[in-house]
Amino acid sequence: MTTDHAPPGTASDVDAVGESLRTLLAASRRLRGRETHRQDQLSFAQYGLLFSLAREDELASRDLARHADLTPATVTQMLDGLEAAGLVRRRRAAHDRRVVLTALTDRGTAVVAERRAQIEPRWQAALAGFGPDELRAAAAAMDRIAVFFDELLEAES
Repeated sequence: MTTDHAPPGTASDVDAVGESLRTLLAASRRLRGRETHRQDQLSFAQYGLLFSLAREDELASRDLARHADLTPATVTQMLDGLEAAGLVRRRRAAHDRRVVLTALTDRGTAVVAERRAQIEPRWQAALAGFGPDELRAAAAAMDRIAVFFDELLEAES
């Protein structure tokens, strides 16, 4: 999908960023809306948990919930399904039996690697036309927008 921006001088750069953000968020909603809920397929959110676990040896459920920006109850429910599918294993922490630690199984690691192999080349191709400075600027802009959203949420609380 390409997005045409108004010629310089007819719309502010800030407005163009806002419009691009709305387009991005709409595309994200469409992606999430196409999730299937068949037993043999994982949701976008479940893949998110698996990718978070792939970056760590194991994570406490509360930390995994924070990484995924989900409630602990939602993460527990999702982990139940992932554990039943043989993708994760859970155990009680030796230092505190109230803490549940989760790690990928070998099968979970393979699923992450397979998904990464599907997505990474497409992600790289999508961003191939941008130089390092442009990518850093885009990352900084997204970080600032995330902080702005969090500040809006705090102001409304």
